Amino acid sequence: MRLGLVELLGDSILTASSIDHLHEALTRATRDMGFDRFALSLEIGCGADSSTSLLIHDYPASWADVYIGFNLAASDPVRRAAERSVLGFGWRNILDLVPMTEIEKTTFETGRRHGLADGFTVPRHLPGDVTGSCSFVTGLGKSIPHAMLIVAEMLGAMAIASARQLSGWTSRSVQPRLTDRQRDCVLWAARGKTDWEISRILDISHETVIQHLKDARERYETHKRASLILYALYDGLISFADIFRWRVRS
Repeated sequence: MRLGLVELLGDSILTASSIDHLHEALTRATRDMGFDRFALSLEIGCGADSSTSLLIHDYPASWADVYIGFNLAASDPVRRAAERSVLGFGWRNILDLVPMTEIEKTTFETGRRHGLADGFTVPRHLPGDVTGSCSFVTGLGKSIPHAMLIVAEMLGAMAIASARQLSGWTSRSVQPRLTDRQRDCVLWAARGKTDWEISRILDISHETVIQHLKDARERYETHKRASLILYALYDGLISFADIFRWRVRS
């Protein structure tokens, strides 16, 4: 039954030809799974000049006006938790993923007062490209339909993929590339090493390390060492595992 529901509802989500059609498909999927409302949020381009954002929802107008008008996305614990999980999570488990500030707790409780009592959020995060989440929500006095969470997981992922395609976003066709030595220097810089320490590790001169990092910054058009490291992470030239596994081993 659940597989059949995924096939039926997933087809209408993946074949949506417009944002309005996707909204209609998600509205139907939400009701058929036993939830009351949904919200799909997409941040595309990660702050680049051509970046964009997309929000599709059927939340109460009263809450949407407050959320958008006061820019509560910046203090939304659901949004923060979505960047810390590879699988869908219930809102009651948010504290297992991220600490909540007093402002975030207030945001969460304000949502409850507007009828968003509990929810299940499906996250998707592609560094340097897309950060998205699709939430299915129940109202006050209604329990989460736990038997449908596997369906929600799959449909939420499909909805994010469909929204990304409908947005018209395309990744950079040509990405800055570093030489092997430049990449090595950036990696060791990310591990907290100074230019002099990097020169000793790589057995090259101090001046050569300085030049490699200068050239790397120029390729990314940044003057900051921290920004260079972030760009290299976003482009997949280095990974968090490269950085932190080395720290654990050392």
